Amino acid sequence: MNKLVLDFEKKVRSRKLKLAVVGMGYVGFPLALEFAEKKVDVTGIEIDRDRLDSIRKGKSYITDIDSRQLRGAMSRGHFSVSGDFAEVRRADAVLICVPTPLKGKYLPDISFIKNAVKQVALNLKKGSLVILESTTYPGTTEEEILPVFEERGFIHDKDFFLCFSPERIDPGNKKYSVNKIPKVVGGISAAATRLAAAVYRIIIKQVVPVSSSRAAETVKLLENTFRLINIGLIDELAMMAHKMKIDIWEVVSAAATKPFGFMPFYPGPGVGGHCIPKDPLYLRWKAKSFGFNSHFIKLASDVISKMPGYIVQRVDSSLRASGKRLAGAKILILGVTYKKDVKDLRKSPGIDLINILREEGARVSYADHLIPYLKIGKINLSSLDLKPAEIRNFDCCIIAADHRGVDYASLLKNAKFIFDTRNVFKGKYPSRVERL
Repeated sequence: MNKLVLDFEKKVRSRKLKLAVVGMGYVGFPLALEFAEKKVDVTGIEIDRDRLDSIRKGKSYITDIDSRQLRGAMSRGHFSVSGDFAEVRRADAVLICVPTPLKGKYLPDISFIKNAVKQVALNLKKGSLVILESTTYPGTTEEEILPVFEERGFIHDKDFFLCFSPERIDPGNKKYSVNKIPKVVGGISAAATRLAAAVYRIIIKQVVPVSSSRAAETVKLLENTFRLINIGLIDELAMMAHKMKIDIWEVVSAAATKPFGFMPFYPGPGVGGHCIPKDPLYLRWKAKSFGFNSHFIKLASDVISKMPGYIVQRVDSSLRASGKRLAGAKILILGVTYKKDVKDLRKSPGIDLINILREEGARVSYADHLIPYLKIGKINLSSLDLKPAEIRNFDCCIIAADHRGVDYASLLKNAKFIFDTRNVFKGKYPSRVERL
């Protein structure tokens, strides 16, 4: 057995393993603290000064992390943070958790990965394990990352080990925290897979090895492509059902009683967050390089992207039916985060609704207790309090995110017209409430 492998596994067993996590976002930050809870010494590497300052002050900026948990990990000496990649020199394992956005609408952007990998390669010590968690297209680990280390003179399985393990964090999901979600690992070699599995077993009971980094990369893309296509399907069926005067929510609820062969998905104002809107397009882009065009992925993405505009059209039609016009109407967006009870605005359909409504001449305000102010692009607004008199002042209230803690009874009592994209009222409402 390779001595490097045996030495690494010995460090894992004795908990003398030192870990560096690159990127203190929604993936890296919770992951780092989870290892720290198991008394592994972890250094978080982050180039964003605001995030560094917040962590050093013991203040969490992520919904899933309690500031007391952060302060506890730091006071016990198992977690620290730095803006210097030189900290990698002390690490036995380096986890890279950086963003992978899109260029425009369809093209992958792995520049954050490349920049992080270059810095890691400059500071990596012999015998270390590098794991990429950032979602990307199949082949990235082998074709884009491995050569960077080889150019620095590192030989895989002799000087270092490289693996991919897709992040599966679901922000705001208290039932499935980091340590309760099975972890898929796929290395450049069997040894790399073995070591990555050993590291993750420190915090996660079920680790799922696969045959290669390409397989592991594709696992995450399959998961989110499955969701994208089914969401696109139900969004299209919702638009179809409206034309046919059929309640799509009733139909889904009834279909969900079937104990096999059906999984319920629900329509909404669009899909936000970092994963579902983007990940399937990474897979589609890579497939095109093999001469394969994925029609399902593009179609589902296009259908979903049209939902904010479709909602605005429905609101416009309803206002016209009551003798009003969208231009000049006072519209309240209720909930601007992309997901219920999660303080995250990434690709939020609520933001799209604001922009489209403004383009149509509506006077738009919003209310969201998670987002006290909103400054994105041309939007510069502050959240309103949902007082009865305030609610009565609007021509239409659009429920875009169904946060808990909102007085929906007061909304129902005082609003002139409500467009409910989240089925908050579940069919129990007067005629002045319209559902998607």
